[in-house]
Amino acid sequence: MSSLLPADRDSTITPSDTIAIVGMKVSLTSYSHARQTIRAWAQQGASKYVCVASVNNVMEAYDSAEFRNVMNQSDLVAPDGMPVVWGLRLLGHKDASRVYGPDLTPILLEMAAESGLPVGFYGGAPQTLQRLMEVIAQRFPKLQVAYSVSPPFRPLNPQEDEQIVADINASGARILFIGLNTPKQDYWMAAHKGRVQAVMIGVGAAFDFLAGTKAQAPRWMMPLGLEWVFRLATEPRRLWKRYLKHNPRYAVLLVLQLIGRRRRTPPTGVRAPRFRNY
Repeated sequence: MSSLLPADRDSTITPSDTIAIVGMKVSLTSYSHARQTIRAWAQQGASKYVCVASVNNVMEAYDSAEFRNVMNQSDLVAPDGMPVVWGLRLLGHKDASRVYGPDLTPILLEMAAESGLPVGFYGGAPQTLQRLMEVIAQRFPKLQVAYSVSPPFRPLNPQEDEQIVADINASGARILFIGLNTPKQDYWMAAHKGRVQAVMIGVGAAFDFLAGTKAQAPRWMMPLGLEWVFRLATEPRRLWKRYLKHNPRYAVLLVLQLIGRRRRTPPTGVRAPRFRNY
């Protein structure tokens, strides 16, 4: 078991164990479960995609049917934000635990180094990606980095996209970390499932945090769900709309889901409430 692995509470979780929060699928996973599942997929050479979900993902999915399909069709959706974990617990899953993208990333890198699985990186600014490669080489000297590209900040044309896919597949990378931020990274992974022969994992700001190009919230803020306060203070112009628009609506919609859940017997499988009936 990885030395980086935090304590988990799971025992019999499977990749199909999911519940909907405000209509978006969230997996009942953990660090050890995600690690084992992604390793198995990577060893099989499977084309899969893994999303890490915060309130931003949930609310973007609520506002957009297209994005909701992207999230709900993913192979694993890790509860990245504490408000999402609290939602799972309020919905009856008392042992639900957080799987934070910037912590999951080094866990998977250590696993890949131990298992001999080549990895790749797609996203981030050029200087961030360069610094990230330096940090990773120091921390995981046995890791095989087969691919790393910082794409241009514009949509790629079809020829460019085909070349990217060909390069990734030719590299032999079995785990591909995507650092494009939500929802861009999630759309990208969904569009490339079946084309990129690797397990794609959208880790967003993990590139910046691990490279040290952006400050990370203090650890004491994390279990309290206060990271958004720190990030809003450090990047107000970019993030104010995300947090001030999404967070209050998420709280209201989650309460409505809880009320509706008590009023009727939920269907089996993923539970997606119909908010228009409340």
